[in-house]
Amino acid sequence: MASRPAGGFPFAERGVQLSRGFRALKVWMSFKTHGVDAYARLIHQNVRQAHYLAGLVTKHPRLELLAPAPLNVVCFRFVAPGADDVALNALNKEILLRIQESGVAIPSQTMLDGRFAIRVAITNHRSRRADFDLLVRTVVETGTALRKG
Repeated sequence: MASRPAGGFPFAERGVQLSRGFRALKVWMSFKTHGVDAYARLIHQNVRQAHYLAGLVTKHPRLELLAPAPLNVVCFRFVAPGADDVALNALNKEILLRIQESGVAIPSQTMLDGRFAIRVAITNHRSRRADFDLLVRTVVETGTALRKG
C-alpha cells in the first residue's frame, strides 16, 4: 500500500469489509437518501427537455436537427442559405465557441456524417425551458451576426 501524505490507512477509499475499493459509495448513499424514484423523475425531466429543445430546433428555419433525440442529447446546427457543409462547419464551430465564452450555455460538439454539430447533453436538474429558449435564440443571433460580418 502506498503511503499517504497525511499518514494512516485510507478508510474513505474502502468498502465496509475494508478489503476492496468502494467507489460507488456516493451513488449508493444518494440512492438510499433520495430513492430511485427521485432519480427516475429527473431523468424523465431531462428527456422531456431534450424533446422540447429538438422541437425548437425543428421549428426554426435557420436550425437543422442532425440526429434523432430519443433521450437527453440533441445535436443540431445553424444553417445559412447557399453555404456548403465546409462553410457551415466553420460557422458552427465559431458559434459554439462564442456561446461557450459568453456563458449562456456550455454545449459540446461532435461530427455527424461530416457535419459539425452543436451537441447539448441535458443532465442538469436545474435546467428550465427558458434556458433552452435562450440557447436557441443565442445560436440564431450569433449565427446571423457572423454571416453578416
